[in-house]
Formats: sequence, C-alpha cells, structure tokens
Amino acid sequence: MQNAYEAYELMLRLNPASVDDLLKAHKLMMNGLVSENGRFRSGGVGVFDGEVLIHMAPPAEFVPEHIQNLFAWYQKSELHPLIKSAIFHYEFEFIHPFADGNGRMGRMWHSLLLGKWKEMFFWLPIEELIQSRQKEYYDALGAADKQADSAGFVELILEIIRDSLTEITVIGRSTDQDSDQVTDQDKTPIERILSALGDETLSATDLMERLGLSHKPTFRKNYLNPALEQKLIERTIPNKPNSKNQKYRKHQNLEKEC
Repeated sequence: MQNAYEAYELMLRLNPASVDDLLKAHKLMMNGLVSENGRFRSGGVGVFDGEVLIHMAPPAEFVPEHIQNLFAWYQKSELHPLIKSAIFHYEFEFIHPFADGNGRMGRMWHSLLLGKWKEMFFWLPIEELIQSRQKEYYDALGAADKQADSAGFVELILEIIRDSLTEITVIGRSTDQDSDQVTDQDKTPIERILSALGDETLSATDLMERLGLSHKPTFRKNYLNPALEQKLIERTIPNKPNSKNQKYRKHQNLEKEC
C-alpha cells in the first residue's frame, strides 16, 4: 500500500508515452515485493483461477517489442481517448509484461492516459472506479481473451466511467445551493426512491430505470438499502430477499401515516 501511494504520487510527473517511465513506476510500485521490480519479466507467466489456466501470456522475449508497439499504437491511434485507453488497458493485461503487479500497473497507466487527456481522471482513478465491480472486470478480461475481441471489456470500462461521472453529477446537483427551487436532483437518495416508487409496486430494475441509474451497487448502497433499513419501503417477498420475483413498495405503516 505504501508503494502504491508513492507510485500514484509520482503519477503527475510521468509521461504516459514513455516505456522508461512505465518501468520506473513499476520499480516503485513493486519495491521489496518482487526481485524483478522495474524490469520486464524474464520468464513465462500465466493467469490462473485456482488450478485452471485462464490466460497464458506471450513469451518473455517478445514483451519489450509488444510494449513498444502498444505505446506507439496509442500515440498514432485516432480513436477517442476513452476508447483507445480501454483498449490499451486490455492489451497491456494480455501482454502481462511483469512478473507481478500487472493489474495494478495496467489500471494505473489507464488512469495516467486519461488524466493527461482530462485532469479529473487523476482524482477519479480507474483503480477506484472498478473497485466495486472487480468480478465483472476480471470476467470481461477473460471473455475478451476467449473471443479474441476486447469490445466487451471496453464497453464495461465505459459503463463504469459513465456511472461514476453520473453519480458525481447527481451529488453535485444535490449540494448546489444557488437555487431555491427544489428539483428531483436536489432531493436525497431516499426522497428520490420514494418519489420514483409512488403508490406502485416495482422491481429493482424498474426503480433503477426511473431513477436514471445503471450501476446496481450504487443503487443498493445509496438508495435501496437505506430505505429498507429505515422501514420506508418493504419487500413483497420478505422471506426471500434475493428472489428473482422480488418487488418493492412503500412500507404499509408509512402509507397509513400518509
């Protein structure tokens, strides 16, 4: 953790087009953890799920060339930075250039590429964005390997970024005190979910659609769970919280008070 902190402190001074800077960051990130810190791996490496091989990386002797080609491609590509940085991220993980620390370095370099494009990504790093969706992230990497197509991984990264920016926008609007007019976006998450629910009985998917949300962890953490805990809404199947037929309505006691 100390190494990661120091590496991210260095990030503002790194050149995302420099392979030397990549090695410098890896040396700092993996200091004292692996013997080959700051160097490309010297041997073969695979990614395993238990005893099952998920991905076999290219032979070590090809790593420097692959990385140089990847860096050169990024500089020449005319794709939108959001798309080409996600492709870079996937290809970096496919090459797996280091003996260890590939995931951390790939996510860090993705943040660096985006941060040089739009500074806000230095304060909203990819590492933090994917933290609550790690299983989806690793599943998308594995699927891209099997299909020899990174489109699904790119779509997931774009979705994570979009949802995070939407959440920040909602929070910003709700704390804006410049207007006395109360809009839906000015309400608290609990007020918004009660408003979206009304007098109806709705599924979680329907509620998310009405709220304009697509990130389930955000919906559950900030909207659904607090409303359930405060007994403002209730499940239609209370004994089976995870039922696929589960729906939600205002708590009966709340309806009586209203």
